[in-house]
Amino acid sequence: MALFLIAWLGGVLTIVSPCILPVLPFVFARTGKPFLQSGLPLLAGMALSFSAVGALAAVGGGWAVAANQYARFAALALLALFGLTLLVPSLAEKLTRPLVAFGARLSDSAGQARETGSGIGSSLLLGVATGLLWAPCAGPILGLILTGAALQGASARTSLLLFAYAAGAATSLALALAVGGKVFAAMKRSLGVSEWVRRALGIAVLAGVAAIALRVDTGILSRVSLAGTTQIEQGLLDRFHPAHAGPQEGAAALAARSASPLAVKASDNAALPVEGTLPPLDGAVQWLNSPPLTSADLRGKVVLVDFWTYSCINCLRTLPYVKAWADKYRASGLVVIGVHAPEFAFEKDIGNVRRAVADLKIDYPVAIDNNYAIWRAFNNDYWPAHYFIDAQGQIRHHHFGEGNYAESEQVIRALLTEAGAKNLPGGFVANTGTGVEAPPAMSEIQSPETYLGYERAHGFASPGDPVADQPHRYAAGPLDLNQWALVGTWTLGAEHTDLDRAGGGIVFRFRARDLHLVLGPSASGEPVRFRVSIDGAPPGANHGTDVDAGGNGIVTEQRLYQLIRQRDAVVDRTFEIRFLDPGVRAYSFTFG
Repeated sequence: MALFLIAWLGGVLTIVSPCILPVLPFVFARTGKPFLQSGLPLLAGMALSFSAVGALAAVGGGWAVAANQYARFAALALLALFGLTLLVPSLAEKLTRPLVAFGARLSDSAGQARETGSGIGSSLLLGVATGLLWAPCAGPILGLILTGAALQGASARTSLLLFAYAAGAATSLALALAVGGKVFAAMKRSLGVSEWVRRALGIAVLAGVAAIALRVDTGILSRVSLAGTTQIEQGLLDRFHPAHAGPQEGAAALAARSASPLAVKASDNAALPVEGTLPPLDGAVQWLNSPPLTSADLRGKVVLVDFWTYSCINCLRTLPYVKAWADKYRASGLVVIGVHAPEFAFEKDIGNVRRAVADLKIDYPVAIDNNYAIWRAFNNDYWPAHYFIDAQGQIRHHHFGEGNYAESEQVIRALLTEAGAKNLPGGFVANTGTGVEAPPAMSEIQSPETYLGYERAHGFASPGDPVADQPHRYAAGPLDLNQWALVGTWTLGAEHTDLDRAGGGIVFRFRARDLHLVLGPSASGEPVRFRVSIDGAPPGANHGTDVDAGGNGIVTEQRLYQLIRQRDAVVDRTFEIRFLDPGVRAYSFTFG
């Protein structure tokens, strides 16, 4: 219920976002007409069509986006026609006769459409058209909903969350409609300018159509939103779902962090209740290190299923334990399966995953779950997530996120003993991870995972206004803790931010021992050289595994790069990375 409330509040906040401005003329054009017959159907149509389009875009792939483009063209034409009827009353009856007839049939209420364009049917149709065009600024709340939709697939919950968001926006627009109606009514009474108000609304509607057609709504107007309402939305998320003191799990988690699992003794199998059965594994698009495995193939084996993705720092830091368990208990009957469920688009590239598996020295079976079929079969919400299955194919335990490694190994030992294994290897696995796989300094971390694409960005602090989806020149100013800024000419995208000209950089004020940045080379695959500094100086002994003491490094593939590992005291510091070549793609900062 809390998540639905957050979604609704996120929608309400769109009224203070400049991105909503092109939609307001369509709403205000219904002032002066009965709310139940005109305003309410308009807002309901907006909410329903936006929810449907949002769900399709999140789970339907490219075909849904392409289909929506044609619907947008039709909606633009329809709303331009509506604007003309307001601007040129003498043409209204002739131009809108087909619209009124269709609207009447749509609502089965032809008798209510006496006034041109004022019936329930025509208002509903205009609302549907507006919803097809409506593109609110995608702050953290909408980004969280859409990411969860992509991972979980089509479901009633996804649709309801999107509708809750749209209903929140409709609520605030209804209030604007009520206020606007009183203002326009007062103008008509006191000034006698009804015709001029009508024409002004017509001009505003046509201006709104032009703004949406030229993508001003998602470009120029979204500049202010990225730096404004995003902070309010992030505050809502933090209030209802506070993060751990330290790195967060992978960013697609759509529910609250789980409670700590109960402690388990190897001899106390009663403490391992049955949580379900191992679902089918046949949704993987490909398997690495193994032929495809089925539930039947695994019967009689104890199985550990590890959901991970190769650029997730939390997943990488669990790998030393998972790999060690696979080696230590393989002869005793343990089968470890890594289910690679991508977070970023580049992680769907099977070549990238194969290279990462080789580089990380993973030798157990890996199922590539690009369509999230196995993810959904487990009803999973987290990276990393571990599910422990007994020899009868029953899920007996789970653990989300990092930590509790000794407890997890106790579970493995308990299930192997239950399956009849004898003489298990003694002791517990010690962490042998190095580089990005090394344990984090949890007590030192005060900086959260930070995305650089505008869909989930927060903490952006370049002076001036950010611009979405087009090149823009930025500069860095003074930064507070956990703020970041761009320097040079960049294009802010939904998932990543791209450098258009050589010499650009990113500045981040952080507090943690380690700083990582997910990067990719240019779209053509050309390597990108870079140089990093900390507090204005080369990192020296504080350099990460992907740079030298002078701060020099090179982006050759799409992955997580460790740029800073401090040997000095951990305090607030300013990190900067400058790229000597254009084309780099920057995705997210993580810390350790």
